[in-house]
Amino acid sequence: MIISLQIQNFALIDKLELEFDSGLNVLTGETGAGKSIILDAIDIALGGKVSHRLIRTGTQRTLVEATFRADAALIAWLSEQEIDLLDETDLVCSREIAIPQGSLRSRTRVNGVLVNRKLIEGLRERLVEITAQGQTIQLMLPELQRGLLDMYGGLPLSQQRDRVGVAYLASQEAAKALEKRRQSEQERLQRLDWLEYQIQELGSVNLTDASELEQLEIESQRLTHVVELQQQSYQVHQALYHNDQDGTASADLLGKAEATLKEMVAYDTQLQPLLDLVSGALAQIVEAAHQINAYGEGLDTDPERLQEVEERIVVLKQICRKYGPTLAEAIAHYEKLLSELAQLSGKGQSLEELEATYAQSQEVLTDECTQLTQLRRTAAAELEKKLVAELKPLAMEKVRFQVVINPIESTANGADQIIFYFSPNPGEKLQPLSKTASGGEMSRFLLALKACFSNTNDLGKTLIFDEVDVGVSGRVAQAIAHKLHQLSQQHQVLCVTHQPLIAAMADRHFRVDKQVIAQGSLPQTIKQPASRRKKKTSSRSSNDSLQLELKEQLSDSQLNDLRTVVRVSLLEDYSHRQEEIAQLAGGHSAQEAMTFAESLLTKAADWRRN
Repeated sequence: MIISLQIQNFALIDKLELEFDSGLNVLTGETGAGKSIILDAIDIALGGKVSHRLIRTGTQRTLVEATFRADAALIAWLSEQEIDLLDETDLVCSREIAIPQGSLRSRTRVNGVLVNRKLIEGLRERLVEITAQGQTIQLMLPELQRGLLDMYGGLPLSQQRDRVGVAYLASQEAAKALEKRRQSEQERLQRLDWLEYQIQELGSVNLTDASELEQLEIESQRLTHVVELQQQSYQVHQALYHNDQDGTASADLLGKAEATLKEMVAYDTQLQPLLDLVSGALAQIVEAAHQINAYGEGLDTDPERLQEVEERIVVLKQICRKYGPTLAEAIAHYEKLLSELAQLSGKGQSLEELEATYAQSQEVLTDECTQLTQLRRTAAAELEKKLVAELKPLAMEKVRFQVVINPIESTANGADQIIFYFSPNPGEKLQPLSKTASGGEMSRFLLALKACFSNTNDLGKTLIFDEVDVGVSGRVAQAIAHKLHQLSQQHQVLCVTHQPLIAAMADRHFRVDKQVIAQGSLPQTIKQPASRRKKKTSSRSSNDSLQLELKEQLSDSQLNDLRTVVRVSLLEDYSHRQEEIAQLAGGHSAQEAMTFAESLLTKAADWRRN
């Protein structure tokens, strides 16, 4: 329940503080006085859409603060969200809107703590339900009618609809996978052909060693120059170990040097290290000579092997040019092709498997939709009885109402099209609500719907009605007044109205006016023109009329200093309420209108007592 509302610099409101109570709270005032602005402020405090026009002209910051009294269910929910209450039960929702440097910024707080959009939307659902004139148009939409029926069906229906949503998503994913596979099948087959060609080409050359090409090139050089290598190895052996021509081989010379050093060591042992070096060098020369001799003797011409090596080198270089540039990269590419071939041909779901998966998902979706349809039919039968019962007291004794459920293709919301059929008068056939109901009938229909959804689980919620009485009068207005009063026994109700019959039923009555105030060089309060002071209870003139009268008193420069503001008065005195209702009824406060207003207040008091 909302207990207070504070507004600063919001639209035409400079500063305003209101205190509400339980029961039926009514706001009255002439058209354009700003009644709906009060309701807009509540909407904004609870996360409604903001825009630059909401910020009062000449200011940079708007603040709206709504204080609510929380019940046990709301307190439990707030505890789950880790939000502490003020004074044990008070909950303050505030919204600050600013335009620093021309950009619009908005911050929402709950008990002083910044909250995100998701949390404030969840809180809004638990605090208020706003019914405005525009909803009668939205009510014509089958989507909204389906949503209302599902809401009436309660938790079991809501849970089944969630299961339908899950099944629909699975079906869509299976359909996408199947379609993708079908569309790519031709491309897949073409790719398989190309992969198999490349794999066959690479597999036929038996690629195993990344260094094979380098080794083959070394072998090719050796086989090509085998004769030269034999001759050169013989020359090296001659130079190192045995020279038949002049005896100047390195081993002979080192042997002579070794013999001489041995003689010298006999006389001077300090030369022993030098002798060891020469002896070691001689041993290495002899070993090198033996190895080069063995190498030369082992060399043999092999034209067939040379041809084989050269052919293999040509093949490997071609592979490197196509898949390399190195042999290691060509081998890596070969392994990648093998992996892709396995994925396209052997692994993953086949087309037949995907078709089976899709068929199964469709079967599950159909099953879940069938169960949802059954729950909707049960809820529809109950809603039909309940709504007719709520409409009959609203001067619609012969009304007929039916929820028609037509099958459609399965969606995330089921396989049902929901259409409300309505017949307000005897002898008229049932037709879709959008083709049948007049403005007044739609207002009553909407009010009756709200009564159907008013249950003990939402006793803490505030119901807000913005001119739900549009297009009705007389007996129908009286019936709406009684219905609003009945709702106010279970809920706090805020209602903007032009109907004296509804205003008379109020437990708390507010009058909303527009006033023109002065700023700058003029006195802060502009006195009312004499024509309005003399006849205070005369019919209300518009704000434009007031400004026309002021033009006669003020200069052009002074008129520029005038501002329009919204003021709200709580009508606590019986006489003030009587006067306001008289003005609503007759547009004047003559004795007849005052008497009529008094009778309305008396009847309303008797109704509430009974």
